[in-house]
Amino acid sequence: MIVTIDGPAGAGKSSIAHQVASQLAFEFLDTGALYRAATLAAIRAKLDLENADGLAEFVGSLELSWQDRSVRLGDEDVSELIRTPEVTKSIRFLADVPAVRAQLSQIQRDIAAGRDIVTEGRDQGAEVFPHAECKVFLTASPLERAKRRMRQLADSGRYVSLEDVLSAQNQRDLEDRMRDVGRLRAAEDAVVVNTDGMSPEEVLQQIVSLVRSRIESS
Repeated sequence: MIVTIDGPAGAGKSSIAHQVASQLAFEFLDTGALYRAATLAAIRAKLDLENADGLAEFVGSLELSWQDRSVRLGDEDVSELIRTPEVTKSIRFLADVPAVRAQLSQIQRDIAAGRDIVTEGRDQGAEVFPHAECKVFLTASPLERAKRRMRQLADSGRYVSLEDVLSAQNQRDLEDRMRDVGRLRAAEDAVVVNTDGMSPEEVLQQIVSLVRSRIESS
């Protein structure tokens, strides 16, 4: 069974997706890690990151795999190497190229085939896994998401005003909704879960219950 959890930044989908996978004994697919691994490979190859055709041809030649929450580039485990600032600032060059996105989406489908897996992102249910058995669109009000993000930043020693966090978040929401490819949206058959006023445990249990009901019905 494939479970997709999509939603805007700050909705908590990444942490919830990990917990859902753990509680159900499903695998977790970090789709962002695949984009990061492809970006790392492009940087290592010293490619022109603004050459969309070159990037698409290059990504088509890569051997990317995912196993036990680790991403591999060929035989190399690059799970730690993909978290550098250089990769983070460069990933957009690949993520916004339709041909690159199509190739990485197919890699995600190949990885998920025949597995019980939870995956999260912006367009997993709408584009990457349109036939997923269980789709969730996790969201919350802009103010609630901004408060959560502000607390996360404070916990890491960065103190940013709520107004600044909210402004940056609103800009990202707009950009994510307007993207040419991989835009933020709920699949037509997704269950929308608004987490305003809910504890993380309540959100987790609601989604786990939903998945279990789909398992039973199938």
